[in-house]
Formats: sequence, C-alpha cells, structure tokens
Amino acid sequence: QVRLVESGGGSVQAGGSLRLSCAAFGYSYNNNPMGWFRQSPVKEREGVAGIQDDGVVRYADSVKGRFTISQDNAKNTLYLQMNILKPEDTAMYYCATDYRRIWGPDILNRLFYRYWGQGTQVTVSS
Repeated sequence: QVRLVESGGGSVQAGGSLRLSCAAFGYSYNNNPMGWFRQSPVKEREGVAGIQDDGVVRYADSVKGRFTISQDNAKNTLYLQMNILKPEDTAMYYCATDYRRIWGPDILNRLFYRYWGQGTQVTVSS
C-alpha cells in the first residue's frame, strides 16, 4: 500500500525559506512521476512543481526561480525547497505520485495523480 508522509511545514516571515519533505512507504519514487501541490481555503488545489519519470521538472509560473523540487532515491524522499516565500504561498502543501506516466503540463494537474500525502501547512506572514 502506497503511503506518502509530508513534513517540514511551518510559519515563516515573508522572504524566508522552508524545505518540505515527502517520504514514501510501500512505493519507490524511482522512475515514477511526482508532484507538489498546494491548496488554500480560497483556491482549488494547484500544481506547484513536478518531476516526470525521465527527470524533467516543471514549475508553476508563480514559483519559478523561488522553489526547487528534488528527489533522493536512496531515501525514497521527495523535497521542495522554498525560498523568498510570500504571503500568497500560504497553503496546505501536498505531495503526490502515480505509477502511470505523466508528461508535460499534466505533471502539474492534480487529476492525473492517485496517491496523496496528508499535507503539511505552510504559513507566510508579511
């Protein structure tokens, strides 16, 4: 059974940094698509960053140049390094994955993922 567990969320001031982690159990990230998503009370769940099974990464325009997605296959863990955080980055952040191939812009589309973590809250104050 696939289980994803996020950690690393918290409260920071604008301009600060956080690193989110997503550990996988009963599953291997190797050669599978992975993504980070976020959801706030006023917005639908949106894709933030994703890695295709061939290693190609894609970011939402709102986070380009500030966020970096990476993976450590040895630790079976996905990361999201978030720098220069803004109040509008405040949201619950989720990691997701699937066994099926997800390419191109679909890597940021929540509808293509079947396995999700429980989320970790990020709050950025001005």
